[in-house]
Amino acid sequence: MLTFDDYREGASALSEKLGGFRPEVLIILGSGLGNLGDRLTDPIVIPYREIPHMRFSTAPGHKGRFLAGRLGGRNVLMMQGRLHIYEGWAAEDAVFPVRIAKLIGVESMIVTNAAGGINTGFKPGELMLISDFIKLNCVNPLIGPNIEKFGPRFPDMSKVFDREYMAKFRAVAEAKGENIHEGVYFYCTGPQYETPAEIRAMRLLGADAVGMSTVPECIAARHCGMRILGITLVTNMAAGILDKPLSGEEVIEAGNASSERLSSYVEEFLERM
Repeated sequence: MLTFDDYREGASALSEKLGGFRPEVLIILGSGLGNLGDRLTDPIVIPYREIPHMRFSTAPGHKGRFLAGRLGGRNVLMMQGRLHIYEGWAAEDAVFPVRIAKLIGVESMIVTNAAGGINTGFKPGELMLISDFIKLNCVNPLIGPNIEKFGPRFPDMSKVFDREYMAKFRAVAEAKGENIHEGVYFYCTGPQYETPAEIRAMRLLGADAVGMSTVPECIAARHCGMRILGITLVTNMAAGILDKPLSGEEVIEAGNASSERLSSYVEEFLERM
C-alpha cells in the first residue's frame, strides 16, 4: 500500500519538474481525446515514468505523460493518457496522479472518457455530462487504511459532480448549437466489453453509458474535496443494441473525430469557470 510519504514524494517531484508553474485544474483525457494538449501555450512535458511511485499507461491511444500550460486563461495540468485497473494496476495506482495533483494545489478536475451508449436515445458522437455513476462491486481506491490528510474514512458521494460546472459546460455547448445529454455512467473494469445481457441489466438499473475508467479517479477526487466535471463522449452503442461487434479501434476513431469539438468546449468552459 502507498503511504502519505509516497504521495508527498511524487508530488514533490512533479512540483519540481513544473518549476514555478502552479496548476489550478487537472484534466484527464480519455481514449482518442488527447489532442486537447495541442492547445496548450508553451507546454511542459513530464513522462509518468519520471514521477516516483507513478505507473505508466499501456492502453492504445494513451501517451502516458503530464502536460502543463495555459488553456482558457487557466493554469492546467493534463493527463495525456490515464491509468486503468484493467492494465494490471491497483486502484490506488490509478488515482495516484489525482492525489499528487491535490497535494500541489489543484482544486478542480475535468475528467473525460469514451464510452458505450446504453440509452437508446443516444447516438455515437454525442456528449453526455455525467450526473452520477454506478460502480457496484468493482475495486475501490479507498479500500485500505484511510489517509486522513486526503479525506474522511466514509466520504459522501451524493453530489460527486459539480452542478455549477455542469451548467456552465452545458451553456458552452448550447451556444455552439449542441444540446448535450446528461446521464449516469456505469463503471466496469474491463478489458472485455460487456455482454448484451449485462447491458440490459445496466439499463434496468438506470445507466445511460458504460466505460472502463473515470469512477476511481472521481472517488479519489471527491474524497479529497475537489470540484469535478465529468464528460462522456459516446463513441459507439453498447453490446447488443446494434447487430455489430465492438472494437477498440472504433472507439479511438470516434474519439479522434470528436476531439476538436470537445477540446473547444473544454477551453471555453475554462474561461467561464
